[in-house]
Amino acid sequence: MSEAPLVAGIELGGTKINCILASGPDTIEDEVRIPTTRPEETLAAVEAVLDRWSGFVAIGIASFGPISIDRHASDYGHITSTPKPGWAGTDIVGRIRSRYNVPVGFHTDVVGAALAEARWGAAKGLADIAYVTIGTGVGAGMIAGGRPVDGLTHSELGHIRPVRVPGDDWLGVCPFHGACLEGLVSGPAIAARTGIAAEDLPAAHPAWETVAQAIGQLLHTLVLTGIPRRVVMGGGVMVGTSHLFPSVRAAMTRSLGGYITLPEVALADSYVVPPALGGRAGPLGAIVLGAQALGEQLQSSFTAP
Repeated sequence: MSEAPLVAGIELGGTKINCILASGPDTIEDEVRIPTTRPEETLAAVEAVLDRWSGFVAIGIASFGPISIDRHASDYGHITSTPKPGWAGTDIVGRIRSRYNVPVGFHTDVVGAALAEARWGAAKGLADIAYVTIGTGVGAGMIAGGRPVDGLTHSELGHIRPVRVPGDDWLGVCPFHGACLEGLVSGPAIAARTGIAAEDLPAAHPAWETVAQAIGQLLHTLVLTGIPRRVVMGGGVMVGTSHLFPSVRAAMTRSLGGYITLPEVALADSYVVPPALGGRAGPLGAIVLGAQALGEQLQSSFTAP
């Protein structure tokens, strides 16, 4: 048993749930994977896993979105306008919190992955980073000072509208925006445009130019927030096609046009990097979220009158 407290982490994904009991990557007590089906069936299966675990002092949940992260909102802890059938309006935090008498941390899966990569992975030692996933969907999560960048809601930068490659008028696949970033560069978008899965699409295929330019504009946007000291990029499209990293780094540099002269950004090879934690970034991020929730509760207990 480790000296750090055990946390139950739940990565709530669109196709599968990863449950992990750990205090970090070197102290994993158990891992369980569950398919994502209907909310009632899925959450009952998660509870069955947590019910047989013991010793955890907090729970962290890193979830697919959109979700409500405003703790003052009546729908805090809910899945909101997701297109995933049956999940819109599902109360995740309320259900888990009512069953287990421990602090519960809750945020997006990409923020969870950012926290894990900053704590143990490709951005270890950096308190200000972004994590981008390009896969079935596109998402970006940012942390500053080791904490999620929060406000009205979480970022949805996967749905920005990039400037198109001249002559490219393909409609895209996003059901909300058509040719937004996700509608142009996600795995389903690449397959719909080319008829070939991203991992099988030859590196010389012209579609990669449009993909790289669009992702480069997302990186441009992240740089202009002034937050990330490094951008970690994961997801099946990025990790499964290693030739894409040089292209998106070059696209980011072209898009910025010399406006940002900071050496960290200029050294694009070390600024935009692949993840180090692989598929465990999400569930380990949930561990960090749970640990942060525990810390907040302890702090409030010390400061309460």
